[in-house]
Amino acid sequence: MARVETQQDSTHPEQPSVQHHWDVRVYYEDTDSGGVVYHSNYLNFMERARTEWLRALGFEQTDIKDDMNVVIVVHSMQIAFKKPAKFDDLLTVASSIANIGRSSFEFEQKITTNNQLLVQAQVKLACVCEHTFKPLAIPKPILLKMELI
Repeated sequence: MARVETQQDSTHPEQPSVQHHWDVRVYYEDTDSGGVVYHSNYLNFMERARTEWLRALGFEQTDIKDDMNVVIVVHSMQIAFKKPAKFDDLLTVASSIANIGRSSFEFEQKITTNNQLLVQAQVKLACVCEHTFKPLAIPKPILLKMELI
């Protein structure tokens, strides 16, 4: 389930930020032998949340590739694992735009359960040509929607 919320940023109270929230249940297949979520699965959860964020803006990744010849790739990521998630936990992945460049943009993503922070990440994404994988400007329709939030 996805939802969008406006939140007040204490460092910039005049500019409320918009966060996209996506919920995901932890299944047995997501866990390791210790019964906690295997670390790489958090990356999958965050990727799915970013896809749902794009969908909430009105864009499908297949259409972006087919109609705009652009694919959005992960350029870099910083991640901090704070606490483990366990089998059957209901997680919320909160995603918000932290910075917009010419051909890239940065997300702040947090994964929580029961209001406890589990994972925090900064993810830089780049728009590249689907054929050459060279950087391209963020497509105008996407950029316009991003600037509104």
